[in-house]
Amino acid sequence: MPHSVETHPLPSERIGTSRSLTVHRFGTPGTRPKVYIQAGLHADETPGFLTAHHLIRRLASARVLGEVVVVPVANPVGLSQVVKGTHVGRYALNDGGNFNRGFADLAEAAQARVQGRLGPDAAANVALIRGALRDAHAEVRPGDEIAAMKHALLGLALDADLVLDLHCDMEAVVHLYTGDALWPELADLAADLGAEAVLLASDSGGPPFDEACSATWWRLSERLGAEGPVPPACAAVTVELRGKADVDDARATADAEAILRTLVRRGVVEGDPVPLPDPACEATPLAGLARVIAPASGVIAFRRSVGDRVEAGETVAEIVDPTAKDPDAARIALTAPVAGLVMARSNVRFAGRGDLIASIAGAAALPASGRGLLFD
Repeated sequence: MPHSVETHPLPSERIGTSRSLTVHRFGTPGTRPKVYIQAGLHADETPGFLTAHHLIRRLASARVLGEVVVVPVANPVGLSQVVKGTHVGRYALNDGGNFNRGFADLAEAAQARVQGRLGPDAAANVALIRGALRDAHAEVRPGDEIAAMKHALLGLALDADLVLDLHCDMEAVVHLYTGDALWPELADLAADLGAEAVLLASDSGGPPFDEACSATWWRLSERLGAEGPVPPACAAVTVELRGKADVDDARATADAEAILRTLVRRGVVEGDPVPLPDPACEATPLAGLARVIAPASGVIAFRRSVGDRVEAGETVAEIVDPTAKDPDAARIALTAPVAGLVMARSNVRFAGRGDLIASIAGAAALPASGRGLLFD
């Protein structure tokens, strides 16, 4: 089947330097369903790179009935940020911004183009809105290299039926972030990947890449639904492939095969769908994700591992101050704010005051914290 590789140059910030995005395309452009997959938007999150490598190999020998676009390295800017041997891939060194925040919200511009033109045919409405999104995106003029990179990535994905943004946490089980309107549609992907947590929100703040692709649809449905149906036509999900050190061919192959099974099941790739495994979890609200924060600096001595279930008040870790005059008073217990799954924890063992130590997926929304639902 057709497989092409494109190079998308990014504008250079300095003379004598250049970066580009490598884009793999499978199938016939414009054929539905369209799937977009990228890895490494947080450029120091390596598992997705290897998973994309294995997925590209499989797609190259598969019969793609729809269209699949894979960007195996989504952030060449962040990939180059190495400071004295330390890779800084989550935040931009020029301004400290998170690479997975600040994507363009095209809902208002698309609304202006389609308002008064929708009708009773959902498919026709989807086609009209996709055209409006492409037009709105084409009018955006990014101001620098990072903005141009984000603009290019969004342009490749904004008209897709399914978007997978491959990430990882520090130490973690496989987990997903997606929109309320997209569940349980994405339950098959969660089951295939063996996700142990699925976190739902309609507006997590930022916005991150997945919401820049998908949230437009439920926002337009809220604003224009009286004119005609506006289904959630882009199912976008952030896929967290365990922790930063969980990089090997066995796991990457298994993850690529799980994604491929999802594409077969959705009619994107030819094949016989296999029975779904039993789901490993129920979806819970992102607003129910409790963070365990260090109240003081010291050595982190964990008491519970990722994948463990804890009760509220149970000790997850202790902060140890080795300089304490009284060794018996050197430890501060960090307890679980809620009952739930220890979804992720820090991959370092020394904390500063205010550092994130662990994240626990609880079943019920917590009181609003006054900040976005995502930990920056």
